[in-house]
Amino acid sequence: MLRSVGFAFLILLSQIGATMEERMEHGYYKYHPMTEITSWMQQIVREHPSLVSTEAYGKTFENRTISLLKIGERTSGVEKKAIWMDCGIHAREWIAPAFCQYFVREILQAYNKTDPKMREMMKNVDFYVTPVLNVDGYIYSWTDNTTRLWRKTRSPGPEDCVCFGDGGTDLNRNFDALWGTVGMSHNCCSLFYAGAGPLSEPESQAVTEFVGSRKADILCFLTIHNYGQMVLVPYGHPNIISPNHNELMEVGLAAADAIRGVHGTSYTVGISHDILYPHSGLSMDWARLVGIPFSFCLELRDKGQHGFELPEEQVRATCEEAYAGVLHIVRHVHDKIFCRSGAVAITATTTTLWTTLLVAAWVTGCTTAL
Repeated sequence: MLRSVGFAFLILLSQIGATMEERMEHGYYKYHPMTEITSWMQQIVREHPSLVSTEAYGKTFENRTISLLKIGERTSGVEKKAIWMDCGIHAREWIAPAFCQYFVREILQAYNKTDPKMREMMKNVDFYVTPVLNVDGYIYSWTDNTTRLWRKTRSPGPEDCVCFGDGGTDLNRNFDALWGTVGMSHNCCSLFYAGAGPLSEPESQAVTEFVGSRKADILCFLTIHNYGQMVLVPYGHPNIISPNHNELMEVGLAAADAIRGVHGTSYTVGISHDILYPHSGLSMDWARLVGIPFSFCLELRDKGQHGFELPEEQVRATCEEAYAGVLHIVRHVHDKIFCRSGAVAITATTTTLWTTLLVAAWVTGCTTAL
């Protein structure tokens, strides 16, 4: 009897240990290969089944699945507004997928800690987060030291393309946004090869179809890159400016302030052709052109000391500060739609000064503090 009880106890301990190991095995301050990121996505769904689901929305050139995490409170029969975020559009920018993973963890922890603002936002919007968009390229960049700085997709390019890695296309020159005009190349061996035409790549097609079919509900489009420490706003082409440019700049500058407040890191804010270089075919520009009002590209650390090979010891600080900036953007977008539409004017009269004071009273019940 004692032996059987002891055996059962050992089994229970092993199950508890396995569960704890499963929950602890994913490190948020390190880089992960694609297999581990995929396992992590499945783990997040298991741990938060009422909030998180996965959705496959495309295939890569090498026939791998492109998946996202959909995060938010479930609603029955109601189309919610949404925030889009993608990471890993360029294979060598490993800090970007690391940030997407960190972002998911942080918003779920805030929700589970009954943060009133996060609960409010998850009630009103869904977050669509793609941890790695350029799956083929990302996997290839993990092959060995010779492929670590691979940037593009793994499609072969034109038949006569003969170069290291067999071509590939720069996904962030392949979107149907003034494609092929500036800041790109028609040379298939170039890092900035824009592809045979707009949306020639299955990865850019997948984003275009998924986001485009929901563009009326997507409030904000965020794409995460490195390096340079910048908050970029549309457009990459020097001859076009967004109709809400001033607001985009205002939000971007406030996001940079939030970033600087964490570890003192300075981010530059501006139109990409002004503070970076002119370029076309950008996903950020495409999102703004199709009517998504808020569109930003964040270039994370650093300023070039390590570039795309940012040391793992900087992952935590990079993610912490970037989260503060992104959170400001998300909150601004959310509050503009859900917290200010119900404003009413209240009139108060003072009998001594015969003065009328107009006070804006926000009556939607939005939470004002995170």
